[in-house]
Amino acid sequence: MTEAPGSDLGTRFAAGVAMIAVAIVAIYVGGWLFRLLVGAGAAVMIVEWGDMHRVKRVWSWLAVAAVVAAALGGAQWLYPVGEIDVIDGVAGVGPGTFDDVWIGFGAVAAAAAIVGLLSRRVSMGWGGLYIGVPSFALLVLEWARFDLVVWLMLVTWSTDIFAYFAGRGIGGPKLAPRISPNKTWAGLIGGMAAAGAIGALAAWQFGLDPLFLYAGAPFGVLAQAGDLYESSVKRRLGVKDSGSLLPGHGGVLDRLDGLLPVILATLFLLMFVVRDA
Repeated sequence: MTEAPGSDLGTRFAAGVAMIAVAIVAIYVGGWLFRLLVGAGAAVMIVEWGDMHRVKRVWSWLAVAAVVAAALGGAQWLYPVGEIDVIDGVAGVGPGTFDDVWIGFGAVAAAAAIVGLLSRRVSMGWGGLYIGVPSFALLVLEWARFDLVVWLMLVTWSTDIFAYFAGRGIGGPKLAPRISPNKTWAGLIGGMAAAGAIGALAAWQFGLDPLFLYAGAPFGVLAQAGDLYESSVKRRLGVKDSGSLLPGHGGVLDRLDGLLPVILATLFLLMFVVRDA
């Protein structure tokens, strides 16, 4: 999440609440509403990525068409909406459920590579991969266990919110002054503590595997790392925000940069838990 010094806190709060409300409704309804929202979010982030790298919009839209189609199409082919594995007569996920995930990852990677080759811009290939793979992973997670999507959202949101207020309220030594001057160690610790507590509470409430009880804090670090990565890209390119679509927050990628690595980590942890069960 990009911190915008001098931005109106009320505007940030209202925009944040609206985004969370949209996400909650989409997660609750699930199915194609959720998938289309994920596809739309991925599309906007890819366009923002292309704009940051000063790539002609035609290549950004080609990346959207190829990568989003691969993610949505791969999810529907491998994990159709409304269809869940039946194991010993019970609907659920089992050891072989996620074997085909790598096919989906490969399809998204191939689409991103084609865009990179056609545009002759490595940045567009990497951007498609960076955004497309977590987008596909999120679709798989929603298919498998929608409560895990709620869990990872709560972990990421709590990291962002408490890191922001702990950083502003406590201050202190900077976390990575050359990359993101506003981030502090106090913010990182505050975000980790909130992610750990809220993640554990949510995991207990949802009846998730015990590993998820302890994953909140380290996943909070991942969320901050994702934020710092995008900040480093923006600093290298000399841009302040990835876009201006979200009042007080910048672009969609500015808001979801920390979510991308958390999505992947959540899916991999679920895959480990299922195989080890």
